[in-house]
Amino acid sequence: MDPELLERITARRAELDELEEQLVKQLAEVRAERDELALAERVLERVSDQLADERASAALPPGQVGGRAVMLIPHRTPDVEETMRPPDYQRVLAAGRQAAGPVMARQVGEMPGVDVSVRAKLELLRGEAGQTR
Repeated sequence: MDPELLERITARRAELDELEEQLVKQLAEVRAERDELALAERVLERVSDQLADERASAALPPGQVGGRAVMLIPHRTPDVEETMRPPDYQRVLAAGRQAAGPVMARQVGEMPGVDVSVRAKLELLRGEAGQTR
């Protein structure tokens, strides 16, 4: 056999062996990262489920006032988002924010359509407006 050809074959085999080692190492790294991602995904799902359960159990059931079902407004805490509040409450807050400056409770009530002719409803608006600060 030709010694030069044999030397080229040996050199190529050495290159391929080195490439194979690199690929085996890369494959191991890819598999390890994929396993880590799968674990992270499972943890994220479990935590998301727990948070959803906590939020569902923390949701206040409708209350009774004068024999009628009413939506209770959760206590204001930093973790209670405005979107978790009843739609009427959200409309009142939005009306107050749209005002160019200080407004009277009557003005805030007129914007979302609250019956402002009833003084008791205005007092409720005043109380809610005071909590939005």
